[in-house]
Amino acid sequence: MSGSILEIESRGAIEIVTLNRPEQLNALSPELAQALLDYFRALVDRLDVRVVLLRGAGRVFCAGAELGSEAFAEGGPGRNQRQLAMQRLYSGIVRAMRACPQPVIALVHGAACGAGFSLTLAADVRIAAEDARLNAAYLRVGLGGCDMGSGYLLPRLVGLSVASELLMTGNFIAAPRALASGLVSSVVANEDLLDAGLAMAQDMLRASPMGLRMTKETLGLTIDAPSLEAALTLEDRQQCMLLSTADHETAVEAFRTRSVPEYRDL
Repeated sequence: MSGSILEIESRGAIEIVTLNRPEQLNALSPELAQALLDYFRALVDRLDVRVVLLRGAGRVFCAGAELGSEAFAEGGPGRNQRQLAMQRLYSGIVRAMRACPQPVIALVHGAACGAGFSLTLAADVRIAAEDARLNAAYLRVGLGGCDMGSGYLLPRLVGLSVASELLMTGNFIAAPRALASGLVSSVVANEDLLDAGLAMAQDMLRASPMGLRMTKETLGLTIDAPSLEAALTLEDRQQCMLLSTADHETAVEAFRTRSVPEYRDL
């Protein structure tokens, strides 16, 4: 998909997904939003892809939704209905990112504002460049600070106090504080951002394919588990399923012989 508004590069079991509207600071137009939604939805049936890296072309990760586009419905009869349909297109990306079985690593450089901020929150892991700055820009354009999952995801990453500050002010959080708050996993030099993402992806690929998929699924479920007992039950079932796979036997043998396992997703 080279040359499109959403570029896809395959590197074995890793795919690098690039928001490719650099002249518009990768602002999320309805067309780009639809391309992202289609891509992440399709991943459910693409088990050959095991890890996804999400990044932006040019100077920034994503400056937010494109304010001049039809993402903001014009007035008149039926506006609420048209706006709700557009909201669901954008929020659908977050649903699809959380639902796809592949871990998503966001590589954040420059600004990640509004919709760009929410895309980073929807990723499983965030790695920031030294110049990364993130904010819930929704508040700055007369909207609520909670949009595209930010009100749900951000408190679970940084706690309610910091989340309240960021969502109720729209202030930027720079890379050093994002790291200290647990919003990002690491901060690297801009020129090292892709290499850092690829290295983490390679670490994930050491897991068995089904083990990696089920770890993401179980994390997504247990974070909202009503009790420790419920979480333990989910984990017990996951482990029993994985103990029956051929890849488990392969991994145990590789561990004993200190060799590299060759997984077959069986």
